[in-house]
Amino acid sequence: MRAIFTILILNLVVIHLNAQNYQKITFDSSTADGYYLAVEPESDDILSVLVLLPGFGQTAESIFPESKIQNVAYANGILTIAIAGGQKLYADETVIKKLDSAFEHVKSKYKVDKNQFVIGGFSAGGTISLRFTELCAELGQKAVIQPQGVFSVDSPVDLFHIWDYFQRELKKDYSAAGTGEANFVSNIMLREIGDPINSPDNYNKLTPFNANLDQPGNERFLQNTAVRVYHDVDIVWQLKNRRRSLFDSNALPSSEMINRLLLMGNENAEFVPANQPGYRSSGLRHPHSWSIVNEVELIQWVMQLLKN
Repeated sequence: MRAIFTILILNLVVIHLNAQNYQKITFDSSTADGYYLAVEPESDDILSVLVLLPGFGQTAESIFPESKIQNVAYANGILTIAIAGGQKLYADETVIKKLDSAFEHVKSKYKVDKNQFVIGGFSAGGTISLRFTELCAELGQKAVIQPQGVFSVDSPVDLFHIWDYFQRELKKDYSAAGTGEANFVSNIMLREIGDPINSPDNYNKLTPFNANLDQPGNERFLQNTAVRVYHDVDIVWQLKNRRRSLFDSNALPSSEMINRLLLMGNENAEFVPANQPGYRSSGLRHPHSWSIVNEVELIQWVMQLLKN
């Protein structure tokens, strides 16, 4: 029994080491960030692609220390692609062009079908993933890929809501981290797309969801797509450490978006509460972390969607 246990541990170590040996692949040499990272499975016959996007301003490399998703994907014959959106909270024309170019390259290099993709991301990466998937559904066969599923990890799905949250953070000025983020990101939004009062059309174009609308908004394009939103709804931690209520949480608009998708008849729309507290790789307790995702269960979901 002990020998079998040792073999299992060694196999897991080998899988971990192999999965971390990613390739850096350039698809656009005209820019420093025109690359993606690929964790290739052992099988030469790649049928499924899992795309991961990091948070605001983070590099593609930042994903792998924070999660074992790529390791589980590797063990199940799924190609993992990591690509950064840059200092963007939304899928604007620059981000869409970059993702389209990257996915064209992935399809060509790995000979994969446009319908064999699942895409998801952390924080802003999830926001971008949701809106990009909506646009793919809207474009139909003209889209570069057609994601069969999309997920977000504690992402702000409503740009109107996140703007208001930033203003509350600035007014409270309680947490240096929260105030600094709110000031930095809201200034970028103000410069690029204005504020939601004076430029509502810009926000409606870019937001995956607008809870203030009486009629379905951009989320209607997810009606036939599997959708998951992951959240660690630890209100005690938020109140104690950040002086934030549920009103300030990303989970609030996310839950409303999922509810409206369910009302549209999308039985594959899910709100997934974390079954363990979120932690960063440094050991820091934080609900806003990749670790709130159960990696094995996520890959099972991906495999079911892509019938791998």
